[in-house]
Amino acid sequence: MDNRRDTFTYTYSAQQQQEIENIRKKYLPQQEDKMAQLRRLDRSATKKGTVVSVLVGVLGCLLLGVGMCCTMVWVEESLFLPGVVIGIVGIAAVAVAFPLYTRITKRERERLAPQILKLTEELSGPEG
Repeated sequence: MDNRRDTFTYTYSAQQQQEIENIRKKYLPQQEDKMAQLRRLDRSATKKGTVVSVLVGVLGCLLLGVGMCCTMVWVEESLFLPGVVIGIVGIAAVAVAFPLYTRITKRERERLAPQILKLTEELSGPEG
């Protein structure tokens, strides 16, 4: 007679299962949950205003620098008056950057308000 026993052995590795699950998630279609969608919408409300105001501010600073160079360095070449004008335009651009940010952000928030309010109501649940 045979004394051999039929046995089943199974080894479980939590780390390996986690790695398998992470790889699997990369290939599944991505579904954005409502909280992530709310965060994304909230960030997008300020993103456009930030980009535009930073660009205007940087261009204003560059114009101010060019104007200063014209007035302080190239005085002999009669660029003093154009340098003053260019510098004033640069100062105006820097001064307009923040109000431009607030105006664009306000307009974007008004545009996104219905979507954001709908999502917050869905996430808050029924009020009792």
